[in-house]
Amino acid sequence: MDKEGVPKKNAPYYLKWVSDCYRFVDKPETQSLTNEQTAEFLSRLTKKHEDWQVQQADRALKLYGYFLTRKQRSEDRLSVDNQDDWKEIEEKMRQSLRLRHRSYSTEKTYILWLRQFQGFLDGKHHNSLEGKDLQNFLCYLAVKRKVSASTHNQALNAIVFLFRHVFDKDIEGEINAVRAKQKRRLPVVLTVKEVDKIVSGMSGVNRLMARLIYGCGLRLQECLQLRIKDVDFEQGVIVIRSGKGDKDRRTVLPEAVREELLKHLTGIKIIYEKDRNENLNGVQLPGALERKYPNASKEWGWFWLFPSQTASIDPRTNVVRRHHVYHDALQRAFKVAVMKAGITKQASVHTLRHSFATHLLENGYDIRTIQELLGHANLQTTMIYTHVATKNILCVRSPLDK
Repeated sequence: MDKEGVPKKNAPYYLKWVSDCYRFVDKPETQSLTNEQTAEFLSRLTKKHEDWQVQQADRALKLYGYFLTRKQRSEDRLSVDNQDDWKEIEEKMRQSLRLRHRSYSTEKTYILWLRQFQGFLDGKHHNSLEGKDLQNFLCYLAVKRKVSASTHNQALNAIVFLFRHVFDKDIEGEINAVRAKQKRRLPVVLTVKEVDKIVSGMSGVNRLMARLIYGCGLRLQECLQLRIKDVDFEQGVIVIRSGKGDKDRRTVLPEAVREELLKHLTGIKIIYEKDRNENLNGVQLPGALERKYPNASKEWGWFWLFPSQTASIDPRTNVVRRHHVYHDALQRAFKVAVMKAGITKQASVHTLRHSFATHLLENGYDIRTIQELLGHANLQTTMIYTHVATKNILCVRSPLDK
């Protein structure tokens, strides 16, 4: 109750489930239970109790196991300094992620969770880790940190990757932690007038990127990673390469940005020619294309559509080259524009993508077409926009309006 992990009215029931379980397995309450013992107790409960009661008992035992483990560890803290071992583990995890072609953002996120998991273990040696430690870490995130369901699942994915590909341990049979059930949230959607107000308050490259994201339904990273060859003016399409899930797709190129985009390309050509005159390293290429086609990184077609104004060091290869613009600049400019427009909605750059899908739906386009343009693997993901469209297909009117 002090950690606000259990409502006050439910605390007696949580205590009852823990006491019943320890009485069932005939163990002292100061001793941690194995997953087999708790599973046997929960299996017995399913015969005479409702599903929600079994789930409540399961949560009670997880929380008790977490608090018990933390208490025991504070009393018996290990004095062995294994920082060097964890640095080696971190490097192995980087190699495993790159071997499986995970994105750089995924690499950074997983390494961050690895470090948090190491801090949570409080000196416990990595050779003695088991599925119970991951379960306790997830309880810690839910009870003390109060993280969202998506963050909870992200941590689970990262640490399971650590056990599976770095420690080479199969914890599927041990771990008793399930994925947190994500609550359904409606996306924030801007009206056409609100989008116009925000875009009008922006300027330069940031304005062009915002218009493209809204006009094409792009994700922020997809917009930043566009290359010259991905824009087809003749067919009026933009090709997104290696989008979310490493999938390619095509989307519409708005006529409204055609002239502005052509003017932008003229300015980009100057930067490109400057790099070639200074013999700067070519842009980063996906996978092993740089070894297969050594000169491709210096070709105009592979150059970034939105290149950075300065060269920087590639964090993976330590090569000095020109990267695309950093996402933070667009996000800051968008936030300022939202405030200037007097819009109180919690709008971000990604809101433009939500608005793209919703406005297409309101204009009568079928949901399958919108799914293809957005690149959703599951139609149910696209269906969420039917709940925020102001003009629904059934034309339902409230009886109050009569």
